[in-house]
This record gives sequence, structure tokens and C-alpha cells, in this order.
Amino acid sequence: MAFAILLTNDEACDLDEIYNYIALHDSPQKADYFLERIDKVFFSLSEFPERGTYPKELLALGIREYREIFFKPYRIIYRVMDNIVYVLLIVDGRRGMQSMMQRRLLRA
Repeated sequence: MAFAILLTNDEACDLDEIYNYIALHDSPQKADYFLERIDKVFFSLSEFPERGTYPKELLALGIREYREIFFKPYRIIYRVMDNIVYVLLIVDGRRGMQSMMQRRLLRA
């Protein structure tokens, strides 16, 4: 059974920002390609949501409700509840993650 994939409002905005950044600084075709590839990542999550690892920043705090997969250079942080995968954070993995995770995930 496939799980539903839902993006939070913050994540939908983040995805738009990433798309717009790629379109502006590279090309609209590359931005479209990015969306096609990330859709495949979401599809794979719908098939195998438990395949992700625990984010090390949260694991250090003893938090195991969230998982992550990598879509280089991005990290996709999500939570599985019932038959739904909630995508909570898509962020460039080269950025400092601790404060962003605390702001986004711990208030989710």
C-alpha cells in the first residue's frame, strides 16, 4: 500500500523558493528537472517511507519521530504518521541544521 505524501505549508514555500532560485541562477529547464527528480524521491517515499535514517541532530536529543533522506545537496526531513508521510523540511545540507530543525520540527 502506498503512503500519501503531504508537504507542510512551510515546505511548499521552501520548494517554490528552491525552484525559483534554480530558475533564476541556472535555467528554468534545470528548475523543471529539479521538480521532476524530487517528485521521484517523493514517490519512493510513498513506497518505502521507513527507508530514511534518523537525522543525527535530532537523534542526539533522543528524538526518533523524524527521518531523512538525501537528495544531494538537499536533505528531506519527514515524519510518518498512519499512512501519511509529512514532508517537513527540504533544505540544503550544507547549511547549519540545528537551529532550523529546532524552529521547524519541534513546533510541528
